[in-house]
Amino acid sequence: MATTPNVDNKRYQGLIISIALFLSLIGALLAFTFYTSNLLERNTALIDQTNQVANSAQAVIKDLFDLDNSYGEDTNSPHIQRVLERLEENTALITSSIAAIEQGATITDVDGKTYDLPKIDSNAQVNITAANEQWKALEPKIQAYLKDADNIMVSSEDDLTQAVEQAKTSSLLINDSLDNLTKDVFNSAERQATTIRLIQVLGVAAIFTYFLIFVFFFVRRLRETDAEAFAARRETQEIMETVNTGLFLLDKDLNIGQQHSRALNDIIGEDRLSGENFTNVLRGRISDKDLKTTQQFIEQLYNPRVKEKLVDSLNPLHKVMLHNNAGDKAQNNRFLDFKFSRVYDNKDIARILVNVNDVSDAVYLEQRLEKERSQNDMQIEMLTTILNVNPKIINEFIDNTQMHIEKMNNILKNPGSSQYELEGKLKAIYREMHSLKGEASALKLHSFTKIASDAEDKLHALQNQGQLSGNDFLPLAVHLDDLLSLSNTIATLGERINRSAPETAPTANGLDDNSAQNSMSKTVATDSQTSNPSTSIIDTDIGQDIDLDNDATDDHLSFYKAFAKDIAARQGKQVELKSNTLMQADIPAHLVKPIKEISIQLLRNAVVHGIEAPSVRHSIGKTAVGTIDLELKDNGSDFMLMVQDDGQGIDYDSIRAKLSSDGRFSLEEASQLSQSELLKQLFSSGFSTKEHADEDGGRGVGLDIIKAKVKDYDGKLNVNSEFGQMTRFVITLPKA
Repeated sequence: MATTPNVDNKRYQGLIISIALFLSLIGALLAFTFYTSNLLERNTALIDQTNQVANSAQAVIKDLFDLDNSYGEDTNSPHIQRVLERLEENTALITSSIAAIEQGATITDVDGKTYDLPKIDSNAQVNITAANEQWKALEPKIQAYLKDADNIMVSSEDDLTQAVEQAKTSSLLINDSLDNLTKDVFNSAERQATTIRLIQVLGVAAIFTYFLIFVFFFVRRLRETDAEAFAARRETQEIMETVNTGLFLLDKDLNIGQQHSRALNDIIGEDRLSGENFTNVLRGRISDKDLKTTQQFIEQLYNPRVKEKLVDSLNPLHKVMLHNNAGDKAQNNRFLDFKFSRVYDNKDIARILVNVNDVSDAVYLEQRLEKERSQNDMQIEMLTTILNVNPKIINEFIDNTQMHIEKMNNILKNPGSSQYELEGKLKAIYREMHSLKGEASALKLHSFTKIASDAEDKLHALQNQGQLSGNDFLPLAVHLDDLLSLSNTIATLGERINRSAPETAPTANGLDDNSAQNSMSKTVATDSQTSNPSTSIIDTDIGQDIDLDNDATDDHLSFYKAFAKDIAARQGKQVELKSNTLMQADIPAHLVKPIKEISIQLLRNAVVHGIEAPSVRHSIGKTAVGTIDLELKDNGSDFMLMVQDDGQGIDYDSIRAKLSSDGRFSLEEASQLSQSELLKQLFSSGFSTKEHADEDGGRGVGLDIIKAKVKDYDGKLNVNSEFGQMTRFVITLPKA
């Protein structure tokens, strides 16, 4: 957890104060140095100014003597003009400089730089006053001379003589006073410089001493802090080495923190995780979709507006399967459970704490329990079917199932080299699987139906695949194994029921135990053992054929009626199945199976595609309950099956539209097809007018099965339909 700001402030308060004091001392020394440097500069300017006054005074006296010796010379001569100009400048300079020195005023040197002259002490003040008095005695006489010095009309000799005489008297006094002034200023500046140097040395010494003290205490505090941090790290390390779950922190960039539990390496299966990006660790080990969802999930955890409990339900890494990068098959199916929690720094989300556990054993246990529950549910379902359906119908289903499986095995055995042969192979397997699914659905054996539907999904995918190869059919063997295993389970359950039932007890269908035992044992005798999943089902022995007694025709009628009503219920429709001839029909033994299979497909087709929904029927003046007639007739040499519904009839325009949308024909080609040609397309494999496939139809296999069965038995197929009124299928099969 992050340290609170209050604790940090108390911990580093002394250090902050010490640094501030240290910086204050350095700042004070720098400020004093700047001030003294400025003072020395002003003292230097004062010395320069006194020297300048002394030099200017010497120049004035010299120029006066020069003018006195040159009196009578033309005043307009360059020599006289230059001396007069210099005399005037130096006179003005001495006057202004003495005033500036006395008052500590601001001066400007020849370079244009200004200086504030310092206040002079009392000794210097006496000397500058003395020099100023002598200059005041001399300066008016010089000004009187200069007033008419260059005017030839006025004599200036007396003024010059007075100025020269005064200069002789004042020059020595002025020079002595200025020399003393210079010495006083120099001595004062030297004393100040000495004092400044002493203060600077003491300041540097104090700062250095304070620095040593600061370093000593800082190093000691640092060592104490390091010791505390080391102890904390050791405690953390001990915790991290002890816990058996994976613990680590994630930052906003999804980088794993430098510290994590030792168990994390074993759980994740990586040696180096510190500092690694979490997405890089998971990439290739979970699906790209889960990886992207994980990134978005963690981003939401860093969003303070999102409640943690709310977003936790969206965790994509809850019991996720993690693949092993090393390719170790023994660890490929490990399941890990990641839990994410926010870590706050005050009120800000600082990190995400991740706790990961290996829950493989728990997941495998759940899967095993779920599989056992599914098997129990399946056995209950099968047991319910056995107890509520005539044993002869159960035997017939088992026999037909094994027959379909044997046919599909034989089809799979045929290698098939060309695309035409492979497509034929695919259609043949599709027919057998669809027929098997239809019988299982009629008996409400949902386990059978589910396996067959999954197989149909793969067959449908192969049908749309285009280019086929022999290896594409290999996965179907697994489904055939499952179907055969379920068939054997039904047979085994039936045998156990018959063995445990009292000899004279009647069955649920009114048959005595002996008749049920005899009918069931015909199949059980050859299939009482379940197939071994590790062996191929290609060589499975198929049970012997079962002949249905005519006594069971009433059960078949009930069977067909229940079948039609179940489909109608799933489709949201209502139907009533009628038959006047099924009870009296004496079906030849070799036609029992094809007639039953064709009847199932035609009944399903009538309910799914023929009978309208109750609301539609009501809107067009029909009764809400649709009627389906199933009739069997012996014509001597032939046996006829007729299935008729009072539904919507065949919509040829819908067939044309579907052919066009599926790409089988262009819109123009489809519009030119006759009704006979459209019916042929309706019976082709894979074609259906139903938009979405479900358990009851939409795969385009039902009518294809009917056509194949009629062809196998050299029969005839006739279709008659009136749009909006009815559809009638008539199947004629020869007895011979």
